[in-house]
Amino acid sequence: MKRATIPIQKFKDAPIQIIDGDRGKNYPIDSEFLDEGCCLFLNTGNVTKSGFNFNNCQFISFDKDQILRKGKLKRNDLVMTTRGTVGNVGYYNNKVTFEDIRINSGMVIFRVDQKEIMPSFLYQYLRSTYFNRQVNALRTGAAQPQLPIRDIKCIKIQIPQIAEQERIAAILSAYDDLIDTNRRRIQLLEEAARLLFREWFVYFRFPGHEKVKIVDGVPKGWERKPISVLTSFLNRGIAPHYDEDADGLVINQKCIRGGRLDVSLVRRQSREFKPDRQLQTGDVLINSTGEGTLGRVAQVLAPIANCTVDTHVTIARPIPEIGVHYFGQSLMAWEPHLSTMGRGATNQTELSRGQIGEIDILVPLHSLVQQFEEYSVPIFLQVSTLLEQNQKLKAAHDLLLPRLMSGKIDVSEFDIKGAQEA
Repeated sequence: MKRATIPIQKFKDAPIQIIDGDRGKNYPIDSEFLDEGCCLFLNTGNVTKSGFNFNNCQFISFDKDQILRKGKLKRNDLVMTTRGTVGNVGYYNNKVTFEDIRINSGMVIFRVDQKEIMPSFLYQYLRSTYFNRQVNALRTGAAQPQLPIRDIKCIKIQIPQIAEQERIAAILSAYDDLIDTNRRRIQLLEEAARLLFREWFVYFRFPGHEKVKIVDGVPKGWERKPISVLTSFLNRGIAPHYDEDADGLVINQKCIRGGRLDVSLVRRQSREFKPDRQLQTGDVLINSTGEGTLGRVAQVLAPIANCTVDTHVTIARPIPEIGVHYFGQSLMAWEPHLSTMGRGATNQTELSRGQIGEIDILVPLHSLVQQFEEYSVPIFLQVSTLLEQNQKLKAAHDLLLPRLMSGKIDVSEFDIKGAQEA
């Protein structure tokens, strides 16, 4: 049985406070940020599309915290980025261990009347495709996208009764929990492969290393070869013609982050491309233009039909004689150096095909590379499977939210346990 349709209202009419950060004369300058301190001062890397990430934190002192007027979080507040990368959201619930947190000038706080809106429900809404479409339509600025509060107030939302909000949040959180579990498994698997790579090919503690002499700093029989001779294809992609109705796909620099390829950010395009630019399993992709993302590396772990990269990304395709996963891990290890190799003016920095091709990679004995591949193949097959599961879970999550809110699906009849086991 479907319930009555919930009216649509704008944020400015909803029981939601939109709170800006402090932008006055007391705003912290670079020299005032600390590695440890009284109050966590959020940076853009702390608020991601998957929620909060506290891998790299900056703090301010107690005295600095005291003189700032606005932008201090309370439990159950939500944070959204409004400049640069617009629309990332974090939820300051009891899982967050920091007691004192402030937003920076490129964020806002959403603080709700909890008698009318559950923070967990709003968090789910803020991460939905319905909300993101509105954000993308309202944001301004090409070089530095932004979304001012006056525009945020115009975003629309449906607010069910509290009991229904609780049920909706529980349903969607079940999907989030599965995605987070898979993400942790992926991290453990990838770390296992990285550790073995370092043990064998960086520290030279490979099977039988005790009997192998070190000659000129490397085990006997090993040699260094440039990427140009270890690849069958080394080039950038195409200038795409974007078309949401087209069958073709194109990967851009945003798709490459954290050593992983995020296919959820792949865009559709209609321009034809040569067969050699069709992505293949094992291809290593390298961001090759601009600041910030330059030098990021990811490897294609599964086939992607009718897909290439744009002109800001370089494809490095390993020759059959070198192990696919050995080649991928070797370039992953080079990522910190690649980010510093760009040439050109600010915002026009380029990492050329020639520069990439000149990079030397250590090539061990073929038998040892094969042993590494035998160990790595099942690991990365699991990673690929888990990534695919997460894509399907995310798609189901995004489809469910508007249907649950609109009443097309009766929340009282939805099987949460079945969703968890699906």
